[in-house]
Formats: sequence, C-alpha cells, structure tokens
Amino acid sequence: MDIGSRDLELLPEAPSTAHDRSPLEPNPGEEHLFEVENNPFAFSPGQLTKLLDPKSLPALQALGGLSGLERGLRTNCRSGLSIDETLLSGTVSFQDATSGTPTGSHPPLPLPEQNNTHYVDRKRVFGEHKLPERKPKSFLKLAWIALQDPVLILLCVAAFVSLALGLYQTIGPLHGSSARVEWVEGATIVVVIMIIVVVGALTEWEKEKHFRKLNKKKEDRLVKVIRSGKPSSISVYDILVGDVLILEQGNVIPVDGVLVEGHAVSCDEASATGESDLVKKTTADAVLRAWSTGDANPDKLDPFLLSGTKVLDGFGTFLVTAVGPYSSHGRIMLALRAEPGMTPLQTKLNTLAASIAKLGVAAGLLLFAVLFSKFLVRLPNNSSLPVAKAHDFFKILISSMAIIVVAVPEGLPLAVTLTLFFATRKMTKESNLVRHLQSCETMGNVTTICSDKTGTLTENVMTVVGGTLGDGIVEVDHNPFSDPPTPGKTQVVWTSEPSTVLSPDFQELIRLSIAINTTAFESDDNKGGSAFVGTKTETALLDWARRCFAMRPLSVERANHGVVQLFPFDSRQKCMATVIRLRDGRYRLLVKGAPEVVLAHCNRVVKDPTTGITPIPLYPAGRDDISGTVARYASRSLRTLALAYRDFEIWPVNEDHQGQAEVSEVLGNLVWLGVVAIQDPVRKGVRAAVETCRRASVAVKMVTGDNVETAMAIAEECGILVEDGSGLVMEGPEFRRLTERLMRSIVSNLCVLARSSPEDKRLLVKALQSRGELVAVTGDGTNDAPALMAADVGFSMGITGTEVAKEASDIVLMDDNFSSILNALAWGRAINDSVKKFLQFQITVNITAMVLTFVSAVASAEERPVLNAVQLLWVNLIMDAFAALALATDPPTESLFDRAPEPRTAALIDLTMWKMIVGQSIYQLIVTLSWYLVGPQYLQYPQLEHQTLIFNVFVFMQIFTLFNSRRIDNKLNIFEGLHKNKLFMLMMTMMVVGQVTIIFIGGAAFGVTRLNGRQWAVSLLIGFLSILVGILIRMFPDSCIGAMINLIPIPARLRRNDSRAPAAVEL
Repeated sequence: MDIGSRDLELLPEAPSTAHDRSPLEPNPGEEHLFEVENNPFAFSPGQLTKLLDPKSLPALQALGGLSGLERGLRTNCRSGLSIDETLLSGTVSFQDATSGTPTGSHPPLPLPEQNNTHYVDRKRVFGEHKLPERKPKSFLKLAWIALQDPVLILLCVAAFVSLALGLYQTIGPLHGSSARVEWVEGATIVVVIMIIVVVGALTEWEKEKHFRKLNKKKEDRLVKVIRSGKPSSISVYDILVGDVLILEQGNVIPVDGVLVEGHAVSCDEASATGESDLVKKTTADAVLRAWSTGDANPDKLDPFLLSGTKVLDGFGTFLVTAVGPYSSHGRIMLALRAEPGMTPLQTKLNTLAASIAKLGVAAGLLLFAVLFSKFLVRLPNNSSLPVAKAHDFFKILISSMAIIVVAVPEGLPLAVTLTLFFATRKMTKESNLVRHLQSCETMGNVTTICSDKTGTLTENVMTVVGGTLGDGIVEVDHNPFSDPPTPGKTQVVWTSEPSTVLSPDFQELIRLSIAINTTAFESDDNKGGSAFVGTKTETALLDWARRCFAMRPLSVERANHGVVQLFPFDSRQKCMATVIRLRDGRYRLLVKGAPEVVLAHCNRVVKDPTTGITPIPLYPAGRDDISGTVARYASRSLRTLALAYRDFEIWPVNEDHQGQAEVSEVLGNLVWLGVVAIQDPVRKGVRAAVETCRRASVAVKMVTGDNVETAMAIAEECGILVEDGSGLVMEGPEFRRLTERLMRSIVSNLCVLARSSPEDKRLLVKALQSRGELVAVTGDGTNDAPALMAADVGFSMGITGTEVAKEASDIVLMDDNFSSILNALAWGRAINDSVKKFLQFQITVNITAMVLTFVSAVASAEERPVLNAVQLLWVNLIMDAFAALALATDPPTESLFDRAPEPRTAALIDLTMWKMIVGQSIYQLIVTLSWYLVGPQYLQYPQLEHQTLIFNVFVFMQIFTLFNSRRIDNKLNIFEGLHKNKLFMLMMTMMVVGQVTIIFIGGAAFGVTRLNGRQWAVSLLIGFLSILVGILIRMFPDSCIGAMINLIPIPARLRRNDSRAPAAVEL
C-alpha cells in the first residue's frame, strides 16, 4: 500500500536527531515503556504516550507528524489496518518513520505473514484495549489476610495454651471421674477462629464480586473503524494502535489518538481535565502547518483526542495511538488502584484487645502468685507423692491460665466481622455498594456532606415548564406558578399551548433557534421511536419544540436550513450561536445562552409575538422587566435560557476572515426573543433527608455549577438554606481567592457553593477537614476523583458516574439518590453501635467471670473455681457466638439520628458505657459471691446443687444483661426495634433452651444436677433484676460519675476529653 503520497512539505525542516528525541525522553520510572524487544514498529508505547502526557505538539513533530505515525505504526490513515494482518516481517526504524522522506525511496514494507491469529505483533508491542484485570484474591489468601488481625493472633495463643492444658487435664495421671472434656475449651476457641476467618474472607469476596458485577453493567459496545478501506463495527475491546476510528457526534472516545480528518469537531474534555469549555479539534496536518509557519497560537491548536471524553459536535476520523493501560484514561484507572488500610474501628479494637490481654495476664499472674504462695506454705506438711504434688502445681497453673482465657475477647472480632458482613449486604439492597469496608464505620460519624445538585438532589430530568416571549406579552406556563403575570404588563396572554396564540413567523423563528442552534442530535431509542442525545438542557428545549411548535426531525430541519457557521458554547461568553442562510439570501444569527449575557447584547425586542416579528427598541424599563422575569424564574428553582437573533446582509461581516467570523464581532445589536424556564425537579424525599441530617447534626452543603439565584432556590427547596439567613452562599471563583485562614473560618457556615469547579470542591473538603470535620462527598465525573479521594467517604454515582469516579470512591450510590446517603449514615452508626453493644456486654461478663474465678479459686480449699471448665465453655459460647449474632445484627433505628456524630478521637467505650459495665458487674458479683461464700450457711443445699444454682443464676443474669446491652445511651427503651431483629430472638431462645437442657440432662458432663421449681424461679427473678438494675444505672447522672472519676488519679494519657460527655476513659 502506498503511504508516501501525503504531502510531507507541511513539516518544518527536520532538526537534528537529538533534538527530535528530546520531547520523547522517558519520565523517571517509565523507561521500560520505551524498550520493546523485536519491535517491528518504529515507535514504542512509551514514545506514543508522550503525545498526551501532557498534550505535546513537539512530541507530535518529533514523531514525524501524521505521516511519521502512519509509517511508524505500519498503517494507513485512509484505509486503516489490513484485516489480513497477522505477524509482521521486517522492521521500520525511527529514522525511516520521522525523516520525512517519502516511502517510495525506501524498500517497501514487508507484507504480513499468513497465520491463524490476527495482529499478533501489534498486540504484543502496544497491548490490547483492556486494563490488566486486578487478580482477585483467592479465598485462602483472603482467609490468611483475615488471620493477621492482632486479636486473632492473641486468640491463637490462647487456643494453644488452653488446648495444651486441657489435654493435660483430660489425659493426666490424676484425672477424676467427671467427663473428660477439659480440652473442649481450647477446641472451641479454634472453632471460633475458623468461623471468624471464614466469615471475614467471605465478606471481602462478596464485596469484590458485587463491584465486578456493577462494572459489567456497562456492557461491551460497538465502535466504527476503517479496516482495509471499509467502515466496520467492532467491539470496543478490539481496538488496536494503528486503527482509524470514525468520530460521530455523541461518541465517547474510548482510546487516545490524533485527528486525521474532521469537520467542526468539538469535544467536551471536562470529565478528563476539569475544563468546562468545549475544545475545538484541528487535524494534525493543519496544526503542524500552522505551528511551523507561526500563523496561529500553539495553545489553541489541538489535534489530540483523549480517551474518556465526548464528541459534542462534528465528525471525522482519527488515528489510534494508545489503548488500554497506555491510554490516558487507562493510566488514571491504574493509578487509582490501591489497597485499603486498616479501618479506624479496627485500630481502636486492636488497642482495646491489647489492653484486655494485659489485664488478663496481670490477673492471671496475681492469681498464680497467690495460689503458688499457698502451695509453698503447705508444701512442708504435704506428704503426697511427687506426682500428686506436680499435679497440684499444674492445677494452680491451669486456674491461672483460665483467667487469661476468660479475659481473651474471642467474640470481639467475630462481632465486628458479622456486623460488617450483615451491614454491607443490607446496604447493597438499599442502593449502597460498599467498596471499602472502613467507609461503613466512618460514614456513621461524618459531620458534613458535600453534595452535587444535578442528579443527586434533583432528578436530572430537565423539562421546559414556562417562558416569557417577546416584550412579556406572552407568558407560557406548563406548570402553573403562584406568581402573577409579569408586573407592569396590562395585557398578557397566559397560555399553556403557545402554538395557539403565537404568529406562524414567530413560531418558526423559535423552532429554528432551538433545532438549528444546538449540539444535540437525534437517534433511535429501544422502543422504535427517536430520542434526543445531548446535554439535559438541550434535549429539554428540543422536546419542548417538538411538543409545542411541531418541530420535524432534526435532520429535516437542518437540511432545509443550511448552517453557514457554528459558534460552540463558550464558558466565557456563556452562550452559543449558529448562522444560517435565509431563502432571500440574507444571513441570520441565532443566539442562545445565559439571560444576563444575551440581554446585555440586545438593543431591540420583538414587540408582539402574536402578530409577527416586529422589533422595537429595548428601553431601560423593558430591560428591568426582563431582568425581573428572569429573577422570578430563578427564585422558583428554574434554570433560564435566553433566545435572540440578528439578521445580516452579508457574511462574514469582515471580509478578512475568509468565510469565518469571530463571535465577538457579531454579538451585539441582537433582537430579544424571550426567556425559557427549565425545571430539574428536586427528588422526592430529599428535603426530609436533609432535615434528618440536620437532626443528626450532619451539615449538608450543595456544590453546583449553576448560578447563585438558581442554586439558592434549589437549596431552599431542599432545606439546605434555612429561612433564618444563617447560611452562607458563595461562588466558586470568589471562594477560590480566599486566603487559607479565611477559608477555614467560613466553611462551617457555607451552605451553597455556586459556579464551582471540581477543584473548588476539593478545596472545600480540605478546608473542612482542617477544622477536624469528617467529610463525605458525592461526585460523578473523572475530574471529581481528587475530591472523592480527599474526602473521608467518597460517594460515586452508579448510573451517571464514570469508571474513574467509581474507582476513586468508597461507596457507589446505585440509584444516584441523596436519600441513599442517609441509609449509609444510618448503617454506619448502626455498625459502630453494634460493636459497642457487644463490647458493653462482653466486658461486663469478662469482669464478672474473671473476678468470680479469682475469688472462688483463692477461697476454695481445693483451689478450684466455682465454674468448671465445661461451664465456662458454655458461658464463653453465650458471650461470644450467641451474643455476637444477637447484637451484631441490630438494624438501624430512627433514634440513631437523634444524636451528634462522635469525634474522630472519641473513646471506644464512653462514660455511659463504663457506667453500665461497672454497675452490672458489681450487681452480678454481689449476687454470685454472696451465694458462693455465704449461701451454704443459710440455704443448706448439697454442694453440687448449690454450685448448679450459682451457675444457673450466673447464666440467666448474662441472658437478661443481653437485653440491657441493646442500648449504649441513657434512654430506657431497651426493646426499640426488637421486633425487626428476628435473629436476636432466635439467639435468646437458643440460650434459654440450651441452659434448660444442660440443667436437666447435662449431669456429669457439665458437673450439674437438676433444680426444682423454686430454684428456677429464683434464677429467673435474679436474672430479670438485671434489667431493673440497668434502669437505675441509666437514671444515675453521668455528671456525678464524671466528677467521681476526676477525683481518681488516672494517668493523663488514659483520659480523653470529649465535649459530648463529662469524662471518658479510653482503653
């Protein structure tokens, strides 16, 4: 194929080789991208990435321009790749490709060898358009990661010690006649560890599986390419470097490349660069020609096409230069891949577990010291055999180790794992896909939510609901307002069907202003009809024109009125314009844009749209009326767009421009046609959700690109701005200019940030965090990734969000609804509460069991604790597995929103919880120790029956304490939401049935005997009194407890000042 026919004279004179290569030098750490073994092409992937990292015209020139790329990539810019290409023979050197010498002076490029596999070399060198899949961790790998938890390591040590001592007791030389079950304690801890590891690994595995499913919802799509000179459709995953892709209006560009041919191509690169301006694209040949002659500003010459951006206007073809991980979009996606760190809750729990272990070891050493001292005192008078003395010593060791085993919180990691597993499954059903587990617990203590407006607070469904046409004579109302017609007008035509009152000429002018002056286009939908594709505002206007002005298909309207020149939307001018040629030979400029901008360029207005198009001068009073109308619409949360026109006798107005005019030359002396009001309705339930956030002491701030008036109106409708006027409203540019100190001082009162950019959002997040706030942020675009990653919790949109935004986020809102954030807030608080409830219960049982074991072992002549190993096993099962299942699955309740978020540094166990833990422990110890030490003197029960009664009372106190632990505050309703937690009731039933079964048929295995009815009644009554004791404890003021604690000489490092509690101690 002949690729030497391209005019190479457009390139500047080739400089030296060293100069050519300088723009292509590798970045540090990327040298491997520039080295490819057996490369049949002139370029490496690294050299091609220099074209767009960042956009670089010197790099394009160094690669030989479009001709050099064509030769070096062994393709053809007109016919594309050959469909017969397989393996390539021969090579093309860098000098051959970039020298600018026609290929006819070189030996012809070798033809491809025939093989069964297509594009082998091309795929090997430049890769395929697929990101390398992140290898999913195997279940065993996830289990091993879960096993690295410090608490589980502590449990493993305890299991080893318990199992070793249990086996010694079971098979020891002086084992008694009771059941040989001492080893079961250690075996049970092993089982608990296995359950924790399996459930934790399963949670992570399911989370990853759900996220992979979400990404697969964006199904494979077809793109148009040119191969062997013919257009064809291929999968987006089959695009290769060297392909020539066809650009059409509305396309999302999947790969990087340079423009070969095109007409009026404009791209929206906001998703990749954050810049809202449309970027006009110029062919690579024209760019290098203009650049070499100095005829144009290089900053405004752009032949580069970025992956992930959208074509808003024009058509053409481009040469693919990078795919997959080498493309700009792919590199961003790979850079966002990171392993999540340890969650804040896990950090606190590890600290707590270490503290509990230290206390347990201290208690065990103290018990060993006391019992060993007694052993040494009796040793001179002990005439037993040496083996018996050794056995007595081991009994002391076993009793000491028992306290340590009892102290180890083996149920704690199980409770955390079950809580996260249960919560993430429920959150997925409520449209919150959790990507990072730590975000669940962090969300519970978020203090500020920075939300986008469009699509999150609103429905993102634009509809024209009204308008004022001409000199305010015609008021169009499709959604009646409470406002009266335009003030000052004595005769106003109020209509919902404008076609019935407007003149045919004016209707045609409105129809053309909407149908021709737009970048949207029409395509077939899935229902056999047609749908408009473009921005929401554009499609709303087109839908209105079709409904009210009998607009024909866009292709017909545009065919009947040829477009002479298009001025795309410019964020500085805040308008767009199109020039058409009329039948009488004149030219008409159609303008659409922000009312304040368009009105400033108007000096005339259509007098009466019902009679025709008759312009009259626009006087100051008329301007004020129009401005008042725009303000009235804005106060109703409506977006406004103005329409205007101007006729010209000749085009262009300046002959020096050779057929093209500058927009600044023609924006003036316009005729005002009217203003159209567009509504994006607020989502149902958003106002209630914002009020709930306020009740929960969570501030909601709106960040939007809309103007201040519309933003304020939407914020008031959502409840973000309150009537007392305390909320601050600012524009992005103004906010950006603030000093860092001033920014920190005002962000707390800032409610609305209008006309803002993604960088403004990131600055807002950082300013809030500098004040100690925990911030949640919503985002949907690629350019929102920095703000999403900077936030404590990032929410991306599951429907409208880009892949980059989802990858950068912690939670994906699968319905794009603000109300779903409230669900995440509720579950976050429920997770933290569930863990605290379990802690409150388990530490109570731990304290009681440790003290009871210590005192009874010391007081016993046989140095044997009141609860034997099997009974402690059952107690451990209650306070670990059963309690974890019962308390970890409590769903959120409305009362969760009645308190403020906890500070980041708040103690894991606060004063109110300590009050309950200590109070319940004192009650249980008074009952059990009194029964153990004093009871035999009064009750006269046989020893086995007496110990069975103590065991029964102890267990039922724990069962009723489980009800008390359902609240961690001072409110008395411990049964709130109980009917929603069926698992809690099931666990309670299993514990009661299990205890009754043990007492009736446990016998020798558990070291118990049957109890009579009176003894059962006493057990239940004392257990029930735990609830009454809990009520008394909650009624005791925290302030008194805090004052008492302040009198105790607690080290400063253990104190934690908390503005929401009188005092707290952190473990």
